[in-house]
Amino acid sequence: MELLQIFILAALQGLTEFLPISSSAHLILAPHVLGYADQGLAFDVAVHVGTLAAVIGYFRHEVISIGGDFFRSWVNPTARSRESRLGWMILIATIPVGLFGLLMKSLVETDLRSPLVIAITTIGFGVLLLAADKLGKRNRDEYTINWWDAVIVGLFQAIAIIPGTSRSGSTMTAGLFLGLTRKAASRFSFLLSIPTIIMSGGLLTLDLIGSGIETDWLSLGIGAGLAFITAYLCIHFFLQFIERIGMTPFVIYRLILGGAILYLAL
Repeated sequence: MELLQIFILAALQGLTEFLPISSSAHLILAPHVLGYADQGLAFDVAVHVGTLAAVIGYFRHEVISIGGDFFRSWVNPTARSRESRLGWMILIATIPVGLFGLLMKSLVETDLRSPLVIAITTIGFGVLLLAADKLGKRNRDEYTINWWDAVIVGLFQAIAIIPGTSRSGSTMTAGLFLGLTRKAASRFSFLLSIPTIIMSGGLLTLDLIGSGIETDWLSLGIGAGLAFITAYLCIHFFLQFIERIGMTPFVIYRLILGGAILYLAL
């Protein structure tokens, strides 16, 4: 891979993984728009590692607190804290995407990667995000999430395996409809991304091991590092400004992007 291609694709992954605009849509379309060859499975694994490191690094204190209390609650259920409870809600919300991912993996990798599907989901779920942002009460934080809320968010996340939907956008939409503040919906979405990225990255790694593809470690290292930096900065600034700017700018971007894709597809 050329250095410019590595920078563009890694930055795209880092910026779009946690914004409600669909990283998969951008990574699928970028090679076609820019004239690049497909970046390959190894590079996909590398940028996933970079974004995973970014979200764990940013929420390192929460990860340690939630993880520690979660595992202690297994030993002593009476000693549950709000952190352990949040850990259980993350676990519950992760189950649907694991099941849907295994059942629909081949379909997602073939028929659902078409530009027409991406255009429809980009526009449709953008409108849904706007509705959630305008209609949601926005008076709850992530620690008030119950098991039923977690199931709903998990189902929304499972739907997001369809390219163009956006995992973060879909889970934020669910959180806003459930009455979470913008920041709480975003924080829960980001924390929920940790086990989800681990699962998807694990599947990609297994595919990579079985493929026998030669590895360009320098390109992968640069890609992972740049994805880490851009994802970390993206999370930081998104959480700093989301309560003030709302979801409308991202919805407008999705409508423009979806319209452009639809125009090109037809």
